[in-house]
Amino acid sequence: MRILVLYGSYRSDRLGIRLARFLVDRLGAMGNDAALIDAKAVGLPFLDRMYKEHDEGAAPVAMEALAQRIREADAFVFVTGEYNWGPQPGLKNLTDHFLEEWFWRPAAIASYSAGRLAGARASSIWHAILPEMGMPVIPSTLAVGPIAATLDADAQPTGEAGASLERQFTRFAKDLLWWAAAAGAQRERATPPY
Repeated sequence: MRILVLYGSYRSDRLGIRLARFLVDRLGAMGNDAALIDAKAVGLPFLDRMYKEHDEGAAPVAMEALAQRIREADAFVFVTGEYNWGPQPGLKNLTDHFLEEWFWRPAAIASYSAGRLAGARASSIWHAILPEMGMPVIPSTLAVGPIAATLDADAQPTGEAGASLERQFTRFAKDLLWWAAAAGAQRERATPPY
């Protein structure tokens, strides 16, 4: 499966990148083509025009390349931190540049924070956003907190919190892959209704 792991913090000392890298590594180890899409590295401008609002061939190069990668993906994982009870603006901005490109593929949510709530409030907001953008959200989620006690600087699990993440990941990944296979099979059988 081609899986995009999307991450959106622009902070200089961002810790959530550890979770994004962990997910890319573990999904890849399962035989998937998993890739990190880092909003900071992609560098899309603050939303003015969506991809579809540009004339054909006139979208910025980074936007055009990302649109193609999104269309080719089988599933998505949104790695979200929590800023003032809400989602990170960088990830939301990247996501909002596209619409139809997301349709008919499942999304999973992995949240994190420095504290014990593990980004749960941002996760719940993404549960409302992603279906509106044409992505069914899988039932399993990952919630990691405190992030610094769970993954080290090399994105390797550490201590009891890291062991718990390893156990949670297996169900999370199997759930995502099941939904991606189901969606792919249905797209082969029938044209989506819109």
